[in-house]
Amino acid sequence: MKTRSLVGLIAAAGALLSLTACGSGSDGAAATTCKQLDAGQAWYGTNKDTLSTFIATTGTCGKKVDAKPLALFDWDNTLVKNDAGEATFYWLLSHDKVLQPTDWSATSPYLTPAASAALRAACGTAASGTPLPTSTNAPCADEILAIGDNAKTKSGASAFDGYDHRRLEPAYAWQVQLLAGHTPAELTDYATQARAQNLAAPEGTEQTIGTTKVDGWVRYYSQQRDLVTTLQANGFDVRIITASPEPVIKVWSPELGVPADKVIGIVPLTGNGTYTGHIAGCGGLGPDQVITYMEGKRCAINERIFGITGPTAFDRQPPDKRPALAAGDSDTDVVFVGDATALHLVINRNKTELMCQAYANPDGKWLINPMFINPKKHKVQPYPCATTGFTTATGDHKPLTQPNGTLIADQQDTVY
Repeated sequence: MKTRSLVGLIAAAGALLSLTACGSGSDGAAATTCKQLDAGQAWYGTNKDTLSTFIATTGTCGKKVDAKPLALFDWDNTLVKNDAGEATFYWLLSHDKVLQPTDWSATSPYLTPAASAALRAACGTAASGTPLPTSTNAPCADEILAIGDNAKTKSGASAFDGYDHRRLEPAYAWQVQLLAGHTPAELTDYATQARAQNLAAPEGTEQTIGTTKVDGWVRYYSQQRDLVTTLQANGFDVRIITASPEPVIKVWSPELGVPADKVIGIVPLTGNGTYTGHIAGCGGLGPDQVITYMEGKRCAINERIFGITGPTAFDRQPPDKRPALAAGDSDTDVVFVGDATALHLVINRNKTELMCQAYANPDGKWLINPMFINPKKHKVQPYPCATTGFTTATGDHKPLTQPNGTLIADQQDTVY
């Protein structure tokens, strides 16, 4: 790992701190015993020391404070291995839970004519509201999976266009929009069954949807479970910000001690008791225009945690309205992770924009850890930060710069 000025100072300071005594009251009361990170949990390098010192210095255990510091975590591949949202999507397809829409083109305002035509050809024209037999109709399952997982048709044509690439991932949104016709209680049941299936499956399990092999297992990271509970015990307000469906992650989060009301994700809208096929907007934008993705994650945080509404919800806020710690693994997380005031924790999945920021470490507060289960191999070629590191709203790629405008040079992958 490259030398990190502030992170290095934090780690060094940890040697001078007693993490058992987190402080004493102003009235001279005895020091409070504060929960520490489990010594038996393995972290990369000195990351555990850095996190321990951050918790001791920023946490509120044994201190009189007006507000709890905020710690925000992405969910999929940050707190768990693999993707709980995708696991539920796969379960829906393998159990015939997607209902025939009146018109495929109405399932997303960004779905291309090519995608609509491919879906009609593969899935037929059954009556609207009829369950599609995706457990047995392999072409239909393959087409839905290709579009929902890769934003391309089975033949490789682009499935979506005309959207803001820094506020919406239309394939993620489409997986939620396909819940149309189901009730919230039904989705909770589906997510519960998918969770049980994926936790019971041995690590490395694959399942076949149509003719396509996909992941068939999910695991909670024990290191992250320990970090979350230690943060909570030290007075942090720990919340989840995810690009998966919010009702799904509310099923998963209590296992980590994060209650359902602390989860922010894609919100499917309801009408007359069932999902309408639309998703909630943010920042003054209406339904289906933004999700908890890149700038959309910041917007949701500002609206739902800090009460900031309208277009300014997309703007970076003053330090007192930003998380102290933010953790993520993908480019979808780069904006809110970058907003953290004290520590940016990155799980390395070789995602270009996030890893460019993390390795460049412009404020000295970035901390990188390999995936805790089956980490990515060393990326031999440098991340192309200086040429194509930044994704624009139109989907083009351009050089990535620091907040002050300085170009970020290409970065080597050194934490794996």
